[in-house]
Amino acid sequence: MTDDELKALVASLAVDSKNLHEAQKATDEQMKETSETLKRMGIHLGNVTNNQGDVAEEFFFQSLIKDNHLGKIHFDDVVKNMEKHRGQIQEEYDLVMTNGDAIAVVEVKYKAHKKDLDKLDRKMKHFKQLFPIYQTFKQYGAIAAFHINDDAKEEALRRGYFVLQRSGDLVHTESSDHLTVL
Repeated sequence: MTDDELKALVASLAVDSKNLHEAQKATDEQMKETSETLKRMGIHLGNVTNNQGDVAEEFFFQSLIKDNHLGKIHFDDVVKNMEKHRGQIQEEYDLVMTNGDAIAVVEVKYKAHKKDLDKLDRKMKHFKQLFPIYQTFKQYGAIAAFHINDDAKEEALRRGYFVLQRSGDLVHTESSDHLTVL
């Protein structure tokens, strides 16, 4: 290879390197814009998910106020959104039911999956550490959901948890005296 050919090769490599750098810069900028768009969408989608969870939580809270039983166990009260931090442990409990000698931790999901049971396991384990006043109480767990997959339901029952699902007559109809008939 001659000196002129070598110079031409080095010059072309420098141009290619500059073009590659500019292309990488454009790709990085596009990725940044996409990331910002996804972040905005994630906030929106997160709010939809949070809203569904809030609806499910309110439904089960109101239902348990009206019928404060889990199976044959009667509870005196229901509390929603208990949050506690002690040492290195921090948990939020959707619903907690109590009576004179028992507590029930109810994890509420719009749609429950098997992985939600692991979360309930963790919360059950931490409850008496976070709330030592309940140390001598019998402790029960429950998963409540508008929909629960069959495998998650079977697993919840296998782990000894109650399963709460929406059922019954949920439609209440009202009408005015002036109905339109076509």
